[in-house]
Amino acid sequence: MLIRHGQSTWNHEHRIQGQLDPPLSTEGRRQAELLAPRFSGRTVAGFYASDLKRAFETAEILAPSIGLRPEAASSLREIFLGEWEGLTTEEIAVRYPEAWASWVEEPDWDTVPGGEGAAPFDARVGAALEAILGVHPQGDVLVVTHGGVIQIALHRVVGRPSRGLFPFKIQNASISLIEKRNGRMVIGGVNDIAHLEAALVTDVGPG
Repeated sequence: MLIRHGQSTWNHEHRIQGQLDPPLSTEGRRQAELLAPRFSGRTVAGFYASDLKRAFETAEILAPSIGLRPEAASSLREIFLGEWEGLTTEEIAVRYPEAWASWVEEPDWDTVPGGEGAAPFDARVGAALEAILGVHPQGDVLVVTHGGVIQIALHRVVGRPSRGLFPFKIQNASISLIEKRNGRMVIGGVNDIAHLEAALVTDVGPG
């Protein structure tokens, strides 16, 4: 079960986060509080979260319903976005016009100046998820992480690299499900936000 963190203060400002560390906004905390009852009474074999504030704070709000403390994992962090971190898209377009024009034409993590890059990000997320599945070959596992990480996980199931393309809508405090059936991974659901109040359904980009 892949959970995107609640809205952060920078999500609200439409500011690029990457691996910078803004906390949850007031709305984000409320999103997590509404999400928590979805797991009441459910037995979870493992509970992991990115160690960035917006994800780990979300996990801490879920913890009482789950009955476990989340294990922090830096490997579940969002992609590092180099010189773009902390900027709005308008600021990026002014400061990095060529790279931004290339991104708009065809998104690719490799165009981000000083960023982690597509292949290293894919490899990091893949290794993190495989390690978690290795520890928990059976049972439900809850992972609270970021939009880009969830996109990578879904792309790996369908056998296509992401490289910065985001065809799946992954909103704040949403649930996406990957299941193992007969030895194969399948996507069981994407972007479940049934628990959210209409006013708290946010449509912001990855991070």
